[in-house]
Amino acid sequence: MVSLNMEKTCANPLAITFIICFFLLGTSINMTLIFPFHTITSIIFSIFPSYITITNNQHSNSYFVESKINQIPQYNNNNRSIPRFAYLISGSKGDLEKLWRCLRSIYHPWNYYVVHLDLESNVQERLELALRLKKDEIYTKVGNVYMISKANMVTYRGPTMVANTLHACAILLEKHKDWDWFINLSASDYPLVTQDDLLYTFSDLKSDLNFIEHTSELGWKEAKRAMPLIIDPGLYKTTKSDIFWVTPKRHVPTAFKLFTGSAWMILSHAFVEYCIWGWDNLPRNLLLYYSNFVSSPEGYFQTVVCNAPEFTSTVINHDMHYISWDVPPRQHPHTLTLNDTANMIASGAAFARKFKQDDPVLDKIDMELLNRSNGSFTPGGWCAGNPPCSKVGNPTKLRPGPGGQRLRRLIDELVFSAKYGQNQCS
Repeated sequence: MVSLNMEKTCANPLAITFIICFFLLGTSINMTLIFPFHTITSIIFSIFPSYITITNNQHSNSYFVESKINQIPQYNNNNRSIPRFAYLISGSKGDLEKLWRCLRSIYHPWNYYVVHLDLESNVQERLELALRLKKDEIYTKVGNVYMISKANMVTYRGPTMVANTLHACAILLEKHKDWDWFINLSASDYPLVTQDDLLYTFSDLKSDLNFIEHTSELGWKEAKRAMPLIIDPGLYKTTKSDIFWVTPKRHVPTAFKLFTGSAWMILSHAFVEYCIWGWDNLPRNLLLYYSNFVSSPEGYFQTVVCNAPEFTSTVINHDMHYISWDVPPRQHPHTLTLNDTANMIASGAAFARKFKQDDPVLDKIDMELLNRSNGSFTPGGWCAGNPPCSKVGNPTKLRPGPGGQRLRRLIDELVFSAKYGQNQCS
């Protein structure tokens, strides 16, 4: 008896709901002879104002999510002659001094910076970094350097490095809308050109270009990286440990084409927005796929950009780094020394990796390529005060040097090749 009463109690609201729906439907059919459809819908939905909110637009009455995405303003820098860069500089245990030196060498008040020491670094290192940023007069006055204070656990060969990069991108998108390119660096990277050189060279480029080294020729990586399934403990542990393999293996996907390349890149603002917003399923699907992929930082962004038709024509097949690899390449590149100086300069690249802390080759780069000394900032047109760069002058004043000419020659060759579809997503 109790059960029957409960069924009747549950059935009554349901029956009433159906009656109301049929009534409204019949009413709307009759009223459309007098009123436009959007008027009817506004009347119907006004009955439930606390549950449904619809924004009417005089140009469109579509209420699907795609229409909202199409209204997202596309970023452009048409009102500026000088672009802006947004950097991530990441490090791990023992990398405080390297990260700090890298930040000083690439700092420019026109750009934005996110710095991150991962969870493997000890608390003292992270506190020291935060204290240095707080005490520095230029950083505090300009306010363009941000530290990820709640450190992420990062495993280089696992998806946690991709997650950390996307985290930094999200921070930069939230805080600032006016940057043109995102650049990810590690504490073991170092610039081969000044920021004035870089800004000057990129000021003539289309802001939709993505500098991503890539290839679809997986070779041995298909069997060793694409097919195995791995677990990254960094996803759920607070102590660092290497990835581990699980069974069974998987087949190479057919829904998208895999690409691989360098983990270091220069990404356009538009492409970063696409990866973060994910207004179609591709970025999310690939993020799920690469969560079990060996060395996912060397494949995720390459595969996204080369499987998204709107971005394939924007890809430049270079990571803007000088890196010395074994043949065939191993997991890590050679550590650069003074013997590599000539090759680094001849490459025309903007950055090089990897370096040991305070190696003499860094002092040589400071002296001969950056004109930097005594741990100061790299001089540029923005520098004012005495000593130089102790105050911020005009941040849009550029003084490019020989490094800008080397970089321009390299980029001109790359853009020319890309113009004719050479080495683009192939």
